[in-house]
Amino acid sequence: MWLWQLALAVGFGIGSAVIPVMNAEAYVLALGATHALNPVVAAIGVSIGQTIGKVAMFLAVRYRPGYAARKTKEPKPVDLDTRWGRFVQWNRDVSKRLLDAMSDSRWGIPVTLLSAFVGIPPLYGVALIGGASRMRTIVFALSVLAGRGARFVLLALGVSVV
Repeated sequence: MWLWQLALAVGFGIGSAVIPVMNAEAYVLALGATHALNPVVAAIGVSIGQTIGKVAMFLAVRYRPGYAARKTKEPKPVDLDTRWGRFVQWNRDVSKRLLDAMSDSRWGIPVTLLSAFVGIPPLYGVALIGGASRMRTIVFALSVLAGRGARFVLLALGVSVV
């Protein structure tokens, strides 16, 4: 009986990983509150599904057409005297720092774990930035699985006790 519950939760997890309006936390909380399904099995299934979906996003960015053949070109210069120009330059600087952090093994894993467990920074963005970085796919996948697993199991256990 738990096998179909796990399959249903994995399916919902995959959908919620790529479609932001499908809230995985609400799904786990609702199952824990109603006891319609085993909340821990559902939490594990949603964690696996979310990991599959985020890794798919990660790989979609990494292997998008033309990415490997792309040559790095210098960005167009911006006028730093305007508010828009300063914003564009700030955005470029932040993006470069995020890519460098995700590529570094000292920061990539903790940022991914924090994002998967707490949600700050959003895991959707971390998956996209991670795909553009030099982070290894298996490291990303295990970090997401560990963070999401802990988050959803704690949510399920917390609600099912009440």
